[in-house]
Amino acid sequence: MKFLPIGSGSCGNCYYLESSGTAILIDLGLGIRIFKRHIQDYGLALPRIKAVLVTHDHTDHIKGLGPLAIAQHIPVYASEYVHIGIDRNRMMTKKIPQEQRHTTTLDVSFDVGPFRITPFAVMHDSNDCNGYFIEIVQPEPAEDLFDAAKAEENLDGEPLTFCIITDCGTFTENLIPYVKRARYLVIEANYDMEMLRKGHYPERLKRRIMGERGHMDNRVCAKMLAEHLTACTKRIFLCHLSEENNHPVIAENEVKAALQQTALPQLPAVNALRRRVPSGIFILK
Repeated sequence: MKFLPIGSGSCGNCYYLESSGTAILIDLGLGIRIFKRHIQDYGLALPRIKAVLVTHDHTDHIKGLGPLAIAQHIPVYASEYVHIGIDRNRMMTKKIPQEQRHTTTLDVSFDVGPFRITPFAVMHDSNDCNGYFIEIVQPEPAEDLFDAAKAEENLDGEPLTFCIITDCGTFTENLIPYVKRARYLVIEANYDMEMLRKGHYPERLKRRIMGERGHMDNRVCAKMLAEHLTACTKRIFLCHLSEENNHPVIAENEVKAALQQTALPQLPAVNALRRRVPSGIFILK
């Protein structure tokens, strides 16, 4: 499976997944021209995209949804309250056509091509917020026998699973089963507590970020991963890092230090995703 994090931060969030020639997006908070340019630069094709999954209705996650849904007739999947929030968002000058809207239900799976998708609740101060747990239900055809053997070796007989938890104020118990089963995990590490406290943000904004429906800091992210991660997870992608109140090296080191204290037989790789530009294509097996 191809994974392209196109943007991860308050300037715009978008994640591209492709398997067996079918692609889905998670969020589209970029301008449509910038998004199309990135897709072209990486040799990808818009017609492969068969769905957009929306986490929540904040502008940095939905900015380009309307234009894409209208021009490409791509279905948009979100909870009922996220769709309501999108309609109310004044920054969405082009709304999603009614025929392209699909309503999801918490913890109820649905299929898009080879992807089996399960939405789950995430605490954030939006109209509603969901994470997504994704399983590949159809095996990807190998390009040759060598690739097939390599893929089989890397999978170790386990299904390819992917989970994203972004814009999460509190790590709640309902997240644990999905984290434990994720071979690849995208999870928010938004801020460093000391950087935020000493930074220039107004106190009201600091309280909002640190609140139970705000964002998750490096320390909490690291602690939760150390407590609940299993040997299933092979790579962690840290997402939605604050430009003013965090740094990729600080976030990565916090998580790595916590994981080193666990009894995991092999520690997963940890990568902080880039905020304003794509992080490059990762091949997930």
